[in-house]
Amino acid sequence: MTTPVNILFAISDTGGGHRSAAVAIGAALQEVSEHTVTYAMLDVLQATQFPLLRNAPRLYDHLSTRWLPLYDLTFQLTNGMRRVDVLSRLVYIQARRNIVQALRAFDPELVVVTHPLVHRLVCAARRTYHLSFRIITVVTDLVSLHAAWTLPKVDLCLLPTDEAYQLMRRRGMRSERLLRTGFPVHPKFANYHHTPIEARCELGVADDLFTVLITSGGVGSGHMRELVLELERIYPDKQFLVVTGKNRSLYHELQAERRSPTCHIYGFVHNMETFMAASDIVITKAGPGTLMEALVMQRPVIVTEAVGAQEQGNIDFVLNHELGFFCPTIERIVDAISELSNPECYATTVAHMAGAVPRNGAEQIARILLHHLPQIHDSFDDRHERSQPSHPRHWRRALRYLRRRDHSRLYR
Repeated sequence: MTTPVNILFAISDTGGGHRSAAVAIGAALQEVSEHTVTYAMLDVLQATQFPLLRNAPRLYDHLSTRWLPLYDLTFQLTNGMRRVDVLSRLVYIQARRNIVQALRAFDPELVVVTHPLVHRLVCAARRTYHLSFRIITVVTDLVSLHAAWTLPKVDLCLLPTDEAYQLMRRRGMRSERLLRTGFPVHPKFANYHHTPIEARCELGVADDLFTVLITSGGVGSGHMRELVLELERIYPDKQFLVVTGKNRSLYHELQAERRSPTCHIYGFVHNMETFMAASDIVITKAGPGTLMEALVMQRPVIVTEAVGAQEQGNIDFVLNHELGFFCPTIERIVDAISELSNPECYATTVAHMAGAVPRNGAEQIARILLHHLPQIHDSFDDRHERSQPSHPRHWRRALRYLRRRDHSRLYR
């Protein structure tokens, strides 16, 4: 059964960042287009039904926590354009029917890719089966981009940082197919305007204490228990909001222990913007999603670790732009909190955030996508045209095809 959509987000649920980026862009699209755009999401790796790839989300969880050396080795061995091309071709030969069947089920006008292992498969399907949609890649890594992100065949590639842009240029991507937009952070972070005191009242915590948010992303990785215990002991005058994510065992373990009244434990939360607004600083790993959310809300960060080689560059990004600290040990985290508790150091760090991170990355991306949907873009700009009698469905489809064909000449 076909369910036509304007935009299909081609993702993979390996980690939460790729879906979160698509969700953020989708929310911005609804705001910008006044809900005239329809979109859906497809886990392309799972749709291939290819061994290992169909279980990629579960495999990634193990690789990024228990088997990290193997993950880094895999990253290094596959980090080359030719190697990625060969591996993708092997997968496509075996899974092309499943891929094209999944794509045709949505009949999209535009495919937006937020995962590096996906766009070669989508491009191959478009070429082989003469599909008419355009393909735009939204890169969700900040600096250390795997070679799989680089694909000249896409119509446009949107990048979060200047560092990513320069790397793509060195790899041979043409400048006219590259745009630096900022990272797709959900609009709710940039649009949150409550004061720290109001956010703390919303969470039901003390509103007059220096507050530290501790999070390690969706899976709650790292040595959070030891960190929380040590910070409670050293800083009884500070308030800690600890988000354990999907790590239920860690959540129950911390809840079972006797806690300071100023240390609050949470599991997976859906209102991270409130937690960040309530906090003075954020302690997190180097994952791009949570990191950029904190920076968009202009909260200094203490980065504890990089999970995988692709996150190493994120640490350099924070340090080079003076947006926070890299503290791989508990002792250094303690020192960094002490330093950021100094009002002068804190104000200087926040001032560096003003020009380092665009706050409206998701909105910029949404407007670019809207521009690549001519019939939606035209109707949005011209309300009178939209009120005219509509064409029969087969004529509308023919007009869409002609517009796509003419517009696509810009990218040939």
